[in-house]
Amino acid sequence: MQFSGKLATAVHILLYIEKYQDEEKITSEVLADTTGVNAVNIRKILANLKSSGLVVVKAGVGGTYLNKKPEEISVRMIFEAVEGHDQKLFRMHEHPNVNCPVGRTIQDVLEVRLQALQDELLQKMEHMYLSDMYDDMENILNNEESSEN
Repeated sequence: MQFSGKLATAVHILLYIEKYQDEEKITSEVLADTTGVNAVNIRKILANLKSSGLVVVKAGVGGTYLNKKPEEISVRMIFEAVEGHDQKLFRMHEHPNVNCPVGRTIQDVLEVRLQALQDELLQKMEHMYLSDMYDDMENILNNEESSEN
């Protein structure tokens, strides 16, 4: 199973904002540079984060800021902001052979199980926060710094 890279990019954006929002003006170009993602795609992700209330984008003077504390932003909130609330995490193959007993029943066989897995994953995402990832990032950076000395 593979998701789009929007969640990872959105987390990267939010971590960058948390780390640098008081030090520099954060624009889509700055975020494109740090993520390696085209600025047009960054603006689309920012628009989704903004409409979900996770960030504030100031027009004119510019700059992007978190609209909530990192401990209030769950991974599920981020996921739903960039992927949508009704995103199906698992895809069925689209054209099974209905003349085959397996092909005729495969979607019914899998649907309940896959929905249960999706519900469990989303519930776990609800208890993972941007603040936890920020702390992990800072620990990694501190360990790298210690290794260099």
